[in-house]
Formats: sequence, structure tokens, C-alpha cells
Amino acid sequence: MRRAVCPGSFDPITNGHLDIISRASRLYDEVYVAVMINKSKRGLFEIDERIDLIRQVTSEYANVRVEAFHGLLVDFCKERDIPAIVKGLRAVSDFDYELQMAQMNNGLTGVETLFVPTNPTYSFLSSSLVKEVAAWGGDVSHLVPPAVHDALTRRLRKD
Repeated sequence: MRRAVCPGSFDPITNGHLDIISRASRLYDEVYVAVMINKSKRGLFEIDERIDLIRQVTSEYANVRVEAFHGLLVDFCKERDIPAIVKGLRAVSDFDYELQMAQMNNGLTGVETLFVPTNPTYSFLSSSLVKEVAAWGGDVSHLVPPAVHDALTRRLRKD
């Protein structure tokens, strides 16, 4: 079975993330979406909320699994016999950092990283930008799946 992982914080998942996950799901038998736990950062959504949202918006892909992880991504891969990490690249500026991470991960355990160019429609998109625009009342409905937009709107009304 060919397995890959799409890692990230997904706070929240965007249409750009979903595009990469969907493309990976066509290339691999099983795709794990690894939701990073960073205890030093306070996200807008709790880990369980992110996982629930990702499961909702990826439900049409029978081969996508969603799990949280804490620690080294290569350990997550090793525990699940995953030989490949799939990362979307928005711009050249992403490449420098991601290349360093790919080389480190490969050096640690031999896991390969595949870079997928982002759909140009989403080349500017990040979770941080979505949260910032939404917090100021901007319309982000075209940047995130409907379930995420609803959750984002509800969360920002609370704060």
C-alpha cells in the first residue's frame, strides 16, 4: 500500500490545503492528514475541532485519515510506515524552508518529500491570512470550505 502524509497546523484548513490533500489522495492509496500539536501556540481552533473540520471536508475521500501528532513528523511516518510527505508550495519563498525540512527528514529516516505546486487560485492563501481577514469582517467564504466558514464565523463572534 502506498502511503503519504500531508502535515500542517490547519488552523483552519483552507481550500488550498484541501486542493493538496485531494491531489495526494489520487496519487496514494492512503493519505494521512497530520494535524500538528504545538503546545507553545494557542490556535483559534482546538486540535479536536480542527480534526473534526478536516474529517468533514475530506469525507468524500475514502482513503484520507486524519490524526493529530506531537513531535517529529518522521516519527509519525515511521510509526505508520509512511515513506512520503506531500507538501504544497505556494511560492519560491516556501521552497527554501521546505527544502531544508525535506533534507533533514530524509537524513533522519529516509522519508521522501514531494513538493506539489499550489493551484494558482490559492497561491496567496494561508490560514493566518484567512483568520486575519475574517477577524476584520472580510469575506473569506471563497477561501475555505463551507463548514470551515461556518465554524470560523461562529468562533469569531464569540471573541
